[in-house]
Amino acid sequence: MTFIDFKKLLLDAELTIPKFTALIKVSEKNIQAYKKKKEVPNTIASIAACFAHMNKTGMDYKAIIDDLELVKKEKKGAGFSKDKSIKTKEKDKTKTT
Repeated sequence: MTFIDFKKLLLDAELTIPKFTALIKVSEKNIQAYKKKKEVPNTIASIAACFAHMNKTGMDYKAIIDDLELVKKEKKGAGFSKDKSIKTKEKDKTKTT
């Protein structure tokens, strides 16, 4: 599915990208990255299509999703991890000796 079609489905579901990402507990950056690729993965497209259909039929899909008690995953190991900085220091020491 194209990113444009995905955004149309969000409109049908009465959602913005920030509201969509908050509802399904994913990073907004992840969804915005699909804009560059101009394509949305099947799972994200399927979720948006279901939300749009449920909204058209008057189903309160937001309550259903809230009942799942989804948890947003936190980044692990990215950035400045302690192990990485220790390994870098060790490499620097071996280069200078």
